Amino acid sequence: MPRDHHFADLVFTGGPVFTVDPARSWATAVAVRDGRIVVVGDDHDVSHLIGSGTEVVDLAGRLLVPGFQDAHVHPVLGGATMRSCDLHHLEEAGAYAEAVAAYAAANPDRAWITGGGWSMEAFPGGTPHRSVLDAVVPDRPVALPNRDGHGLWANSRALELAGITRDTPDPADGRIERDADGEPTGMLQEGAAELVLRQIPATTEAEFYQGLLEGQRYLHGFGITGWQDAAVGTGFGPGDVYGAYLAAAEAGTLTARVRAAQWWDREGGLEQLPLFAARRAEAAHAAGGQGRFRAGSVKMMLDGVAENHTAAMLEPYLDGCGCSTGASGLDFIDPEKLGGYVSELDAEGFQVHFHALGDRAVRTALDAIEEALRRNGQRGNRHHLAHLQVVHPEDVPRFRALGATANIQPLWACHEPQMDELTIPFLGERRAAWQYPFGSLARSGAMLAAGSDWSVSTPDVMLGIHVAVNRFGEEDPRVLGPAERIDLGTAIAAYTAGTARVNHLDADTGSVQTGKYADLVVLDRDPFAEPAEAIGATRVLRTYVEGALVHAAQ
Repeated sequence: MPRDHHFADLVFTGGPVFTVDPARSWATAVAVRDGRIVVVGDDHDVSHLIGSGTEVVDLAGRLLVPGFQDAHVHPVLGGATMRSCDLHHLEEAGAYAEAVAAYAAANPDRAWITGGGWSMEAFPGGTPHRSVLDAVVPDRPVALPNRDGHGLWANSRALELAGITRDTPDPADGRIERDADGEPTGMLQEGAAELVLRQIPATTEAEFYQGLLEGQRYLHGFGITGWQDAAVGTGFGPGDVYGAYLAAAEAGTLTARVRAAQWWDREGGLEQLPLFAARRAEAAHAAGGQGRFRAGSVKMMLDGVAENHTAAMLEPYLDGCGCSTGASGLDFIDPEKLGGYVSELDAEGFQVHFHALGDRAVRTALDAIEEALRRNGQRGNRHHLAHLQVVHPEDVPRFRALGATANIQPLWACHEPQMDELTIPFLGERRAAWQYPFGSLARSGAMLAAGSDWSVSTPDVMLGIHVAVNRFGEEDPRVLGPAERIDLGTAIAAYTAGTARVNHLDADTGSVQTGKYADLVVLDRDPFAEPAEAIGATRVLRTYVEGALVHAAQ
């Protein structure tokens, strides 16, 4: 029997519905037909659209919101790690050793033990030793990136295969940690990790494809219906994930909306543009041009991270005694050339997605955007800066002035051992107060988008929102920078409308409005009706993409 197109396919009643429209309005009911929203209003407004074939979901006071979108994430690599030696769910050095031993025993045919996700705070100074891995896997190489991907823990066999000895010099973009006798400890910072990583057999296309499906399933469980993959291309992690996205787009197995940030090889220059342009065109034509995959962004990693003193700072880091070290981090791309690169990318219609963590990196990125504006005028490419751990107060108003979006990772803005032991003492009190200035950015009129950087940290959106609103996590009630809190509505908007805008999807997603895709999330409660400190307990019950259910809580 043909479907009666007068009726809706799916109706939500008994709201609340937080629409995240320009007025931040509220509704109680939504009707969906052919994958798009046809009515937003109250229960009476949708009653005439309910027919015998209509699925009716009674929200019963639970909150309906637009599908969440993650502005900076690595789902293929995260999913692949979940299928290998995954340490993300563990916290202690002993537990890591046990997990590595168990994985090695269960996978005797694997030439290399790979995976990762260990936390720096589990080890003194954030640097584990190869002897821990040697004790459990002495005969095969082990190479495990930490959660933030800026360091690698290797055993002696891996160092041997990479030819790393006491005489191996540090690369320009990294550091080989050494003991008091000058011997490599097995901890490789930043670019030094490549000495080992390049020895590992390439991840296959099939493994990346399965990693994408696993990562997608996991993200849907947190209400995430779209994202920007912050590293698509060669030179990052275990390989190029572009092919996995293209295959999924063509096969119809990509149920999320994805924008790829193509990886800028920091050793190269504008000769990379033809490849970027070719992939952008290929992605746009995937699935007959109707697919969910686009590749119109370029990722430029400007610096490292504060914990290992590679984040680029305007002033030097301090030592354990509070004295200047004379070291102020690394510039991974020549600041003198960056403005020219960004201007050319901007002229070619690419969005630039910057990794900018230290205050010098933030200023360098803003300077580059300013140069592109001066050369090209406003071209609507929606450049954005991710991480923003330390932002000099003078640079806060520049985001609005330049039209640059602040791409925030809220979960990191709280007290935890990595913050208290490996960061604050080496920044000093003044700069520590400049960390993650979400409130200052919002008050200045800056546009906010939000993401997780999974698998660096959990992609649980509601936990990220909890920290953005409260500035404390689940374990430590101390507030980090109370003036930098943002309200719940602003935090949700950053994960919905804000990221939709960054992803150039705001015409069709990011809010619950008539005509937009029915990318929707049902939460298990209304966090607006509960104390702010309870936000993190909120769970996702259902996730829809174009009205199709892609996740249902068990």
